[in-house]
Amino acid sequence: MELVTPTIGEVLIDTGAGALKPEVSDGLVRARGVRYATASRFAEPEPYTWDGVLDATRRGPACPQPPSSLLAVVGNSVEGLTFDEHCQVLSVTAPVDASGLPVMVWFHGGAYVTGSGESVKYDASLLALEGVVVVSVSYRLGVFGYLNGNLGLLDQLVALRWVRDNIAAFGGNPSNVTAFGQSAGADSVYALMLTSTEPLFHRAILQSAPLGARGPERAEMTAALRSFVSVDASTPVDDILTVQQEVPAVVARFAPASGMPFGPELGPVDLAPAASRVELLVGHTADDASPYVAASPEAWEIATELVFAGPARRLAADWITAGGQAATFNFRWAPAGAPLGACHCMELPFLFDPAGWAGAGMLAGQQPDPALARTVRGLWAGFARNGMDALPSRSLELGG
Repeated sequence: MELVTPTIGEVLIDTGAGALKPEVSDGLVRARGVRYATASRFAEPEPYTWDGVLDATRRGPACPQPPSSLLAVVGNSVEGLTFDEHCQVLSVTAPVDASGLPVMVWFHGGAYVTGSGESVKYDASLLALEGVVVVSVSYRLGVFGYLNGNLGLLDQLVALRWVRDNIAAFGGNPSNVTAFGQSAGADSVYALMLTSTEPLFHRAILQSAPLGARGPERAEMTAALRSFVSVDASTPVDDILTVQQEVPAVVARFAPASGMPFGPELGPVDLAPAASRVELLVGHTADDASPYVAASPEAWEIATELVFAGPARRLAADWITAGGQAATFNFRWAPAGAPLGACHCMELPFLFDPAGWAGAGMLAGQQPDPALARTVRGLWAGFARNGMDALPSRSLELGG
């Protein structure tokens, strides 16, 4: 964290946690790398405050991590970032004249082992211009976040409390918050809904949540994982990552849960309390599982249905049965000649600045359709603003 001495005329934002200097350009305020919590290794997070003025013009650190298994599909999501166990930072993007706007809190994916909310791939400028305040959260991953309890999930809860207490300083409405995420980020939102009774968010968007990996074998898999990984507070980071990269082979027999060996542990699931307070939009891409079974195209549909599509439809139906409101989506757009079709992550360049996705293998050298991108951003922002009333259908077909 770097503190600076402000100059006359500089824009400063006073939050309950401390004052910060954001970047202001193109009609947007961007505060990057804002620390919301601190924690020692394997300890629960504590809210972070500071004295003086924080320089919030540079991206914060990502959690130490191995290379992504989807590197060839989506590109390097942590390119240009530093790495630090103390990665509990968030970034805020808001219109300069924001006042009482809906808030959207983003949780990145990466199977709970890779990625960062600070990634240029999650540049929220275009989404914020839809009239929302966007917060992107980074949290502890892998061994650091999920070997000894739900520490990464606790990080996320502290971040949501930070939003509740401080987002009004950016023109956001803390009484109208949507949590949204993709892949492990969507699974995080699912876990947050079911494990916390605090009214920290009011709507949720789950994109390609691998809910099919949440089976009865997860408890046994987690026990096997903890027996294999032996680290402590003094183990060097590189040694931890070396051991972590051996985990998939150790837990392979627990498929499909082994596709996401790390992640929050959940007890018995009761949807009713969350359904009574959270409106839900949940969905998937048409070929969500294709990167994971790329060598067997005939298995794309089966794996997508097992891990992503079927569980999404069931969650929506169960949500309604539990007394809530829910809608589904299926993102079907794929570039001509794309080797993996409408694969996992394909909708992300339609939500965030597509410049960050240039060169992603899944796009096969093509650009996201700009009209569809405007539609998707408008739907997501509209849902954040007005919930179900903003959706033209309870079953959305997007592209294709």
